[in-house]
Amino acid sequence: MKKSTIILLVIAGLFLLIGFNGCGVYNKVVTMDEGVTAQWKQVEVAYQARMDKTKNLFEIVQSAADFEKGTLQAVIEARSKATSIQLKADDLTPEKLAAFEKAQAAFGQSLGRLMAVAENYPQLQSVQAFRDFQAQYEGMENRISTERMRFNEAAQALNTYIRRFPTNIWAGMFGFQKRAYFEAQEGADTAPDIKGMREKK
Repeated sequence: MKKSTIILLVIAGLFLLIGFNGCGVYNKVVTMDEGVTAQWKQVEVAYQARMDKTKNLFEIVQSAADFEKGTLQAVIEARSKATSIQLKADDLTPEKLAAFEKAQAAFGQSLGRLMAVAENYPQLQSVQAFRDFQAQYEGMENRISTERMRFNEAAQALNTYIRRFPTNIWAGMFGFQKRAYFEAQEGADTAPDIKGMREKK
């Protein structure tokens, strides 16, 4: 076999090896990227469950004629603002995610205050639908916290992988970019302390 043929075969082999490596990297990044997207959907589902359950809560609370209207109005406004921010999984920039998180946190805090204040209204406490919501409230907040944590874990795995050499070269060529994280707020790992809020009143 001629020397030139051997050189050509070696070069062709190297190109094939590089090509297979690129395909492998691409497929892995796509899989990880889809994992982040799927986990974002779980975050949305957790927030949406809270939104859906609070929709009927307002009517229940309004049935207590002497209930603090300002507290209820603040929750209604915070919910409206939180639902107005819609994000797509492929457009999670740090700025957009921060705005989404801020609106959701404001809603969560105002909802926590509502639940705390509601403890002082026996008429409201006697409504079965309100007691059902109270029973589900902590679970909803915990689920949101869990799904956010899982999203950050999936995003971290993707971000770490696409920043490593030589994967970063392929990721750049294929247009994959880092995903934004949820920034943990102080106490975000626990559900709001309704008892504590009530005692501060």
